[in-house]
Amino acid sequence: MKLRALVVDDEALARQRIRDLLRRSGDIEVAGECVNGLEAVRAIEELAPDLVFLDIQMPELDGFGVVEALGAERMPPTLFITAYDQHALRAFEVHALDYLLKPFSSQRFHQALERARRWCSHSATDKGPDLEGLLAGLRRERPWVDRLLVKQGDRHILVRTSAIQWIEAEDNHVRLHVEGTSHLLRQTMTGLLARLDPSQFRRIHRSAIVNLDCIREFQPWTGGDHVVFMRDGTRLTLSRTFRDQFDEWL
Repeated sequence: MKLRALVVDDEALARQRIRDLLRRSGDIEVAGECVNGLEAVRAIEELAPDLVFLDIQMPELDGFGVVEALGAERMPPTLFITAYDQHALRAFEVHALDYLLKPFSSQRFHQALERARRWCSHSATDKGPDLEGLLAGLRRERPWVDRLLVKQGDRHILVRTSAIQWIEAEDNHVRLHVEGTSHLLRQTMTGLLARLDPSQFRRIHRSAIVNLDCIREFQPWTGGDHVVFMRDGTRLTLSRTFRDQFDEWL
């Protein structure tokens, strides 16, 4: 049975090279191609490919953003394509199915492909690559995100983090409050905070993160807490647990 592969790279020549190499393999068909991370998220949801060739460095939404948007547990077996240096590649070696370091030879490509074939033939109950661990291991190598991908109906949109006014916990999700509207994102508060610039975003409560630029004022309240008035009129609580982050202001 042929495996169905999705090829994701913003460079046309890179996609063409992968297509040519796959054609020689004979047992893998290209189910689709994507030129950016946004297209990749839609294609993975709609096509359910058996294997993904995923470029890391792409504009707007990079390869890691694709994994984070879908959730590591929903990603098909993935061969990452990257120009990362050797230091950062340690995380790929430990946690990923495999990776291709640009520029890669046809021999290295088919070596990675054979590893992917073996994995795809495993039982669905076998433990897969640790993509959550991969993301955690690489976050120190990455700058803070300036965009987040959120689902709105049957489409996905990019939200600039600078436009987010505040964030609240909502069950197993977080709700982003953005200029008069809100978006639900499948993410934990701790996980999201780790991706945001700490000079702009701080946690004020176990269920709230604020954009510092959107705070209007603080007022003392009971038990060492403070009321935080946001510029959009929202009233939030700064609990004493998180008060030390604002000592320079209070």
